[in-house]
Amino acid sequence: MRSRVRQEQSAQPLIYQSQIEALSAGCFKDPFSFLGPHKINDSRYEVRCFLPGATMVSVVMGSQQIAAQRQGESDLFVATIDCTSVPEYQLDVSYADKASHRHYDEYSFASTLDEQAMYLFNEGSLEHAYRHLGAHFTTQQGVEGVRFTVWAPNASSVSVIGEFNFWQRQRHFMRFHPASGVWELFIAGLKEDQCYKFAITTLMGEVLDKADPFAFKMQQAPGTASVLHASKATVKLDEHALKNRAKRNSIESPISIYEVHAGSWQRRDDSSRYLTWRELADNLIPYTKALGFTHLQLMPISEYPFDGSWGYQPVGLFAVTSRYGSFDDFVYFVQQCHEANLGIILDWVPGHFPSDPHGLHRFDGSHLYEHADIRQGFHPDWNTYIYNYDRAEVRSFLIANAMYWLHEFGIDGLRVDAVASMLYLDYSREEGQWVANQYGGRENLGAIECLKQVNLRCYANNPGIMMVAEESTAWPGVTRHVEHDGLGFGYKWNMGWMNDSLHYMQRDPLYRAHHHHEMTFSMVYAYSENYVLPLSHDEVVHGKGSLIEKMPGDDWQKFANLRAYYAFMWAHPGKKLLFMGAEFAQRREWNHDQSLDWHLLEHTSHRGVQETIKALNKVYCNTPALYEQDTSPAGFAWLDSNNSAQSIFSFIRYAKQADDFVVVVSNLTPQVYHDYVIGVPKAGRYQVILNTDKPEFFGSGVEVTSDPEQIILTQNMLNHGFTQSVVVSLPGLATVYLKKVSDES
Repeated sequence: MRSRVRQEQSAQPLIYQSQIEALSAGCFKDPFSFLGPHKINDSRYEVRCFLPGATMVSVVMGSQQIAAQRQGESDLFVATIDCTSVPEYQLDVSYADKASHRHYDEYSFASTLDEQAMYLFNEGSLEHAYRHLGAHFTTQQGVEGVRFTVWAPNASSVSVIGEFNFWQRQRHFMRFHPASGVWELFIAGLKEDQCYKFAITTLMGEVLDKADPFAFKMQQAPGTASVLHASKATVKLDEHALKNRAKRNSIESPISIYEVHAGSWQRRDDSSRYLTWRELADNLIPYTKALGFTHLQLMPISEYPFDGSWGYQPVGLFAVTSRYGSFDDFVYFVQQCHEANLGIILDWVPGHFPSDPHGLHRFDGSHLYEHADIRQGFHPDWNTYIYNYDRAEVRSFLIANAMYWLHEFGIDGLRVDAVASMLYLDYSREEGQWVANQYGGRENLGAIECLKQVNLRCYANNPGIMMVAEESTAWPGVTRHVEHDGLGFGYKWNMGWMNDSLHYMQRDPLYRAHHHHEMTFSMVYAYSENYVLPLSHDEVVHGKGSLIEKMPGDDWQKFANLRAYYAFMWAHPGKKLLFMGAEFAQRREWNHDQSLDWHLLEHTSHRGVQETIKALNKVYCNTPALYEQDTSPAGFAWLDSNNSAQSIFSFIRYAKQADDFVVVVSNLTPQVYHDYVIGVPKAGRYQVILNTDKPEFFGSGVEVTSDPEQIILTQNMLNHGFTQSVVVSLPGLATVYLKKVSDES
């Protein structure tokens, strides 16, 4: 490059007055059209810099420095350089406190925005949008720095503000790309853990300071800023791990899920400090494995401002909450789950977002992420905002977020929160408070399509995962494939079973005979979906009491009822989910601000429930009849569903191998029944493999049979449609499992 540099003193009037006024006001939509190097003629360039607080500015080109001239009393500095092409330079800036700083001019860098990716983003199909939007450490034109990208199509100006520019919105104006509605800027020399936001000037002149929707790290409340994070290689699964994941999550595998709120499972320092991810890895994972659970489900861990939301009102969907440690600490926790062959599921919240000023609400001054019509965009139950699922970019945002957790961390699956609230336009609304769809119906067509696309793309790109819907209505085809007009989930929570069975168990045994159907009705629809039976956190909050306190009777009866109920649940078709604390019969309602009451395990009653769960999981995982045909009518048969007089339920669970089955009997009254006859499909020797009335479970010790090996021989008696029967004693408030161990009689 041929260049001749000379310094010019300008005594001209301010020729850039309008630009100076716009820059000073912090509102400049096209900064690259004015700032940075600009060709004046064939042999001269002008470098323009707007640097609030600067006293002197020089353009540094190798060993040469060219003083830039301040334009009047403004913060605009202009240097004229004789050269024939765009010069390579840095800026040497002095400030009033005599500090000086040399840096690259942000407006000397070309755009690196991927136009094809932005096309997909605007189309609603950019699966890895988090790789293109947000803040990313990168190298541009041989210089290391951070590329900031944000979608704000209706803003009149957007600036990057942060610790590195003293939060001045007049400093780092971003480049606007009208075709995609995306703003972009590369800033050199930034460091990890520096805080930043986007200062967005709306079309009405209002200035909104917004956190980055795609930030990988955010400040913990009360902080509201995004934090620069150098995204590293995260959890990569090898072929063996992928096979394990697929087997773990299969519909034909045993799935027993331990649901956990990471902030209140255990605490340290007299219950005032959260466990870190590394402490949870050392304590929670071994505990979960010791109890025999196959999966660990974490309540939402995306960054959220309000502890009382339990994570269900997230602001930073791509940021692991800093409550429990660093990003790397969470990666370590996930890796330890994989090492232990423990599936890990995350709660995911695509149904709504909170109104915090730094969040998504009115992001660029318009209703960008939420629906503009309050009848569709505001959730009356939670005072939150509902995503505009009809908007393609919002679909890209949500698809990419689901993909982020599954692809980058190797997570086993996502449990999608509040699906019913997404599906229905009239959800929790009175007449006149909702708007029908284009066909006059109440179905939210945009949300339906969004969920289908999330499931399609997540399964296609992450083989062996499980997508689970918390869906509380009779919506058809939640777990049906999308190509067969389903929503495409792998599993659905069976809220009907949960509600009916809990209603039944809460009744005094004296009155249960009149409500027998509440325990049997679930089998009418058991094969309509792939179900998970949930006893989740929702059943032990908001005045509902704990599970143990829902049970009727004196203390012994409460514990006996709960153990019998758990065993009935573990034998019922469907995968299992139990919220933390329920495994040892926590007496208090769950409180997110306190540790579980681990001291209760000093009592034999509570230890007995914990031992029951351990035994149930062991029997469940080792008995294919209890899980292999959960979704097939061939896997279940009632022996007697009509014995309401005695409140006894008896049925058979079958494995794929016809001779492999388990007989289950639940006696849900305190009455002990001796010489109780149960018809069985085959003659032979049957063994008691579970009895919830065992002394080690805090039971009364009534034995099903007097045989020390717990073996029962069949007899030639017609009962329950079979020619062979076993005669047993049924303990009160207990569930018993019998398994045929040989054909000998």
